[in-house]
Amino acid sequence: MTRAVLSVGSNLGDRIGHLRSAVRALDGALVAASEVYETPPWGDPDQPPYLNAVLLVRDPAASARDWLGRARAIEEAAGRVRDPERRFGPRSLDVDVIGVWADDGAPVRSDAPELTLPHPRAHLRAFVLRPWLDVEPDAALPGHGPVTALLAAEPLATELVALRPRGDLPLESTW
Repeated sequence: MTRAVLSVGSNLGDRIGHLRSAVRALDGALVAASEVYETPPWGDPDQPPYLNAVLLVRDPAASARDWLGRARAIEEAAGRVRDPERRFGPRSLDVDVIGVWADDGAPVRSDAPELTLPHPRAHLRAFVLRPWLDVEPDAALPGHGPVTALLAAEPLATELVALRPRGDLPLESTW
């Protein structure tokens, strides 16, 4: 596999520091980082707002499971603690593998419980799709179509209003 889209988010502690740590951890594989967006929490409203971004990465030697392993290691380094009582609760850093594409451009699909590809809820999350357009304006989510079309339809079109670009918090200065 050569290309993956990773979504990163943080709403605890040094939020921008956690996102930048993910960028540093992917040094050598990072192709592009989106703008940072401040977003309301998703799935569990009783928590602080998030900073979210999308990272486009490439590594000819990496499999889909390798990307998941890297994501988990980056979360662990940021002190991520998973609370089974709050699946969508607050976190120091969340790194989700949204999609992985093979050398020939074909999307990798997986129904494994620990790694479903494409990400099973990405099509429902404006905080993933909008930043993705920053790094791939013609992005398409396998099985769901063009990201621009997903964002133009409800309920995501309404959710876009709540995403606040944070140009004052660049990720690229850490490359």
